[in-house]
Amino acid sequence: MKIGLVSLGCSKNLIDTQNALSFLKASGHTFVSDPKKADVIIVNTCGFIESAKQESINTILEMADYKQHRCKKLIAMGCLVQRYRRELEEELPEVDRFISIDEYRDMEKILNETLASETICQREIVLATEPYTSYLRIADGCSNHCTFCAIPLIRGRYTSVPFEEVLENARQLQAIGVKELNIIAQDSTMYGKDLYGRLRLHELLIELNKMDFHWIRVLYMYPDEIYDGLLDSMASLKKVIPYFDIPSQHGSDRILKLMNRRGRKQDIQKTVRDIREKFADPILRTTVIVGFPSETDEDFRQLMDLTEEIRWDRLGAFAYSREEGTGACRLPDQVDEKTAQKRLDELMQRQSQISLENNQRYEGSTIEVLVERKKSFNSPYYQGRGWMHAPDDIDGHVFFRSDQALEPGQFVEVEIERAEIYDLFGREKRKEG
Repeated sequence: MKIGLVSLGCSKNLIDTQNALSFLKASGHTFVSDPKKADVIIVNTCGFIESAKQESINTILEMADYKQHRCKKLIAMGCLVQRYRRELEEELPEVDRFISIDEYRDMEKILNETLASETICQREIVLATEPYTSYLRIADGCSNHCTFCAIPLIRGRYTSVPFEEVLENARQLQAIGVKELNIIAQDSTMYGKDLYGRLRLHELLIELNKMDFHWIRVLYMYPDEIYDGLLDSMASLKKVIPYFDIPSQHGSDRILKLMNRRGRKQDIQKTVRDIREKFADPILRTTVIVGFPSETDEDFRQLMDLTEEIRWDRLGAFAYSREEGTGACRLPDQVDEKTAQKRLDELMQRQSQISLENNQRYEGSTIEVLVERKKSFNSPYYQGRGWMHAPDDIDGHVFFRSDQALEPGQFVEVEIERAEIYDLFGREKRKEG
């Protein structure tokens, strides 16, 4: 059968999509990007916040329209299904099969039963990303229990992938030509504590650095768990880039406590100081929430002050979403939507200027760029990413001219001529002689 698969949500969800693709290919199915040509459509849903839930439902309904034509079956899986399966089964009869996260251990069997197929060859990794880049999940679930977050309700407690299994998964990615490895978990810095009684991310990076990857990037590093041994290892490993994705969430100690965050503002400040002492040009990325229950003007001002002080290279901000079942849902003094949006706009306006000023430090310099695509067939312009750009379309890109014919996945040196808030612009560096 021809399978169309829509993956929503975060990069952790994308790993589940890859697993489904791998099982399906092993059963002889093929894949199409156009849902009009699909015999079966699968939607991997997100259920993290209200806007993501609505997007998932809208996508399922949109895909259901194709059942009037070629599509024979519609399958929904993922976080939304895990959280609201009973309600979805009642309200979305268009869906032929729901697969919740707690069924993923039997995904191969479920897919084969649903599609009346059987596994006919050995399972191989099928990437849901471009062939030169991939995510490597080292743990699933979360045990932090931040009061705003529904992830523990959806994914369960934090569970590290065994050390040797992670390395074997990495070897498989290396074997198919992946050049950029992005390590992910809900909390990457906690890796190993549940299985081995100690933090082992630095040990993992040492082993991954021995493999044939060009860039190794770590995402989702909690500030109070970034330990000296980890920083020392990152500083000494050539392929591990100094990219620090640190979800700080706020700048007010009172709000951080209400969020059930283990660290406080001074911990965030110290972590950033330690990073900047060990690395000459680190990238610092964070996410924050505005409009958390009882957030006052003074709390918000402290967040703005911390943003001004640290000058994050990347800052993603969200207005608080009241999620049922979470601790914050029951807190008094919920901030009204208008006030939250006003604060969000003010924060992002200031961050835009900080991002521009940070990006301008690259003007006149030469950086290594991973080629992603050509702008058009006859164009000399290409799109790529520097080491400072994660592949999740959040960090921006590098747009550059080249007189050479370049291929996706190739690394080139680019002279940066101009910087904007998110993107860099330049030309490929001319080779001597």
